[in-house]
Amino acid sequence: MTAADNSRITTLASNRAIHRAFAWLHLHEPQIRRWQLEAIAIPAPPFNEQARAQYFLDQFTTLGLTNPHIDAEGNTLAELPTAPAPYSLLPTPCILLSAHLDTVFPAGTNCTPTEDGAKILAPGACDNAAGLAALLAIAAALRHAEITPACTILFAANVGEEGEGDLRGMKHLFSAEPYATRIKAAIALEGSGNEMVVDRALGSRRLRVTVTGPGGHSWADAGRPNPILALSAGLLAIARIPLPRNPRTTLNVGTIAGGTSVNSIPPSATADLDLRSTSATQLDRVELAILKTLDSTITTEGLHLHIERIGNRQPGTLPESSQLHRSLRAVDRHLRLATASRVGSTDANLPLSLGIPALAIGSGGTGGGMHTLDEWYDPTGRDLALRRTLLLLLDTCQATCNLTTEP
Repeated sequence: MTAADNSRITTLASNRAIHRAFAWLHLHEPQIRRWQLEAIAIPAPPFNEQARAQYFLDQFTTLGLTNPHIDAEGNTLAELPTAPAPYSLLPTPCILLSAHLDTVFPAGTNCTPTEDGAKILAPGACDNAAGLAALLAIAAALRHAEITPACTILFAANVGEEGEGDLRGMKHLFSAEPYATRIKAAIALEGSGNEMVVDRALGSRRLRVTVTGPGGHSWADAGRPNPILALSAGLLAIARIPLPRNPRTTLNVGTIAGGTSVNSIPPSATADLDLRSTSATQLDRVELAILKTLDSTITTEGLHLHIERIGNRQPGTLPESSQLHRSLRAVDRHLRLATASRVGSTDANLPLSLGIPALAIGSGGTGGGMHTLDEWYDPTGRDLALRRTLLLLLDTCQATCNLTTEP
């Protein structure tokens, strides 16, 4: 962060249009809350975000954003365009502001929100209905204040952030036209908090290990190889793989399933593994050790081992010298916030792995019980985080536009 960064933020924050946007955010908390309650009530289990995506398409259209649409992967997108450059036919660069649509909860989960004073109680109330409400709030405030950004802002209510979604929404955005080559920086709205920022992306590999065999009757076919026992032996073996403390690397067996009845030799057994590290090298090393260990342990004749990678998130770090990082520090200094830097696995992983500046920030308020049926969110004071997001977004637009148009 430099004196120039601080001066630029101070100038931006003193703009009358910015004041109008701030006022909208402060005065329209009831509307932001309504958006959040409505979004929560629309279930969005993994790979089934369509109904919630349609809701956001309707909201983007109502807010008057440009080119509202749902793309081929299911992301709901819309733009707040910059002023067109004279005599230019080239597509303008854009800054991505996103919040993920999906929750961790399976189809059939009761997502109807209830209210306890200021608190909102429901699965997904904080992760990520708080981020989704903030996404609409920022769009509405910018439109109300009639702000034309220095770069086009791409608003995205995206799919596939949680679990086996494996960042599929982000992967599509950054690999398919028309946005793949236009996005120059990305900000993901994630959960609660005024000071939180995830600027170090935690990498992960998810593996599905399946052992199959002939199966049979527990008495009549006794002696046939048992996939559950073989898989169990393999899991115990990989539990002995040494993991480095620095960089921190973890390995978890999250699920195990198999068999049809207590008196049957199971025809198959499956376990899902979650490997995490801040180091891509360690992810590769430990994944290879897992494959070798399972291959050497599960050798019983008549059994077959199959290992499938079902998730791959690359680690990454936003350099402190990057313009996005410096802008955040300057914004937090202006708002008297103590920046709380964290490691996490978010939608920011994908752009960071491609060398594109990105981070995830909190959407204000407080929350708890994430990924449980007792999840809750309290929006009290969230307009501070929304002001933070708005200033960071507009300053990033300005800095990106200047960088991409200089000779």
